[in-house]
Amino acid sequence: MTQPSTREKLRATLRKEAAAAGFDAVAFTTADLPAEVGDNLQTFIANGHHGTMDWLAKTFERRAHPRTLWSEARSVIVLAMNYGPDHNPLDILHQRERGAISVYARNRDYHDVMKGRLKTLAAKLLSRATELGETGEVKVFVDTAPVMEKPLAQQAGLGWQGKHTNLVSRELGSWFFLGSIFTTLDLGEDKPEEDHCGTCHNCLDICPTKAFPAPYQINASRCISYLTIEHKGPIPHQFRKPMGNRIYGCDDCLAVCPWNKFANSATEAKLATQVVEKDDRLSAFLALDDAAFRALFSGSPVKRIGRDRFIRNCLIAAGNTEDQQFSKHVEQHLSDPDPLVRGAAVWALGELVPDAMQRYAKHREMERDEQVLDEWAMVEKR
Repeated sequence: MTQPSTREKLRATLRKEAAAAGFDAVAFTTADLPAEVGDNLQTFIANGHHGTMDWLAKTFERRAHPRTLWSEARSVIVLAMNYGPDHNPLDILHQRERGAISVYARNRDYHDVMKGRLKTLAAKLLSRATELGETGEVKVFVDTAPVMEKPLAQQAGLGWQGKHTNLVSRELGSWFFLGSIFTTLDLGEDKPEEDHCGTCHNCLDICPTKAFPAPYQINASRCISYLTIEHKGPIPHQFRKPMGNRIYGCDDCLAVCPWNKFANSATEAKLATQVVEKDDRLSAFLALDDAAFRALFSGSPVKRIGRDRFIRNCLIAAGNTEDQQFSKHVEQHLSDPDPLVRGAAVWALGELVPDAMQRYAKHREMERDEQVLDEWAMVEKR
């Protein structure tokens, strides 16, 4: 009987330890990406589809060529952790008094959950390699370094990038996080996954802001996830109504993917226990000052955008409720210290109150910020 090779033993160890650490899939690939990945990224940036995410251009070489990030890397271990919801996340979109927060952000920050486990897993890999007479180095990444996780995951066979550009798995559906371990060890490579989208275009059709110029392409500057999380200025007017009550991220294109029929709810406790409590009323969110915001979203990805951007998003959602009762929750923000918040409040009141210019004239008279004054001018033109 042929004895397992060192490579096979290391891969077996990783699969066993990854499962014990709560990961749902593990696969192996080389620390190289095909030229077309870099070409696609370059076109994405050249077309301005990255919006204000300037770091994508600045880190282009490291993203397109993993060995530029670490020249000694030979193999990449890509791991997936399921965060599937136990409900249909689209249901909340019909309840305009509530704030829709993306499924992944309602729970513990996945960076905190995965990073430590990946480090432990990497240490066990090196320990096992030493036992087998091998030496190596490792580096661990979870979405915070210039690493193209999705192309690497597809190359490793974990899934394929669907028409919405997100990774899809036949076993996990769309709801999973990715992490990677780069290593100088040679662990071989698994077979890349094929595209199984077929003729389906559900994800393209449902997008509220038409962020997909073509299948397998995204204009991030039109994406609600980008607008509510990465974009720091006022929400462009053309996207405010389509935002509805989405106040942090958007799950629409993920939720309608037919492959989610095979997805299961998250089993990892930290990804199944909500940080955001059941009280997700917009009225409650609009009452948050900075300290309360930080306390509520401690341990959640939502905290990273800060209170002011979060309130900006909530005010847009309030303006979309078509419920004049929300004006009492919005009015207080006309005197907020941040003009970003004041401007969103002006727009919301213009949507909710027919005589907003007359009712809130004193705030208009006191305003000095040009962008907020522009918001008042647009309300006046209605």
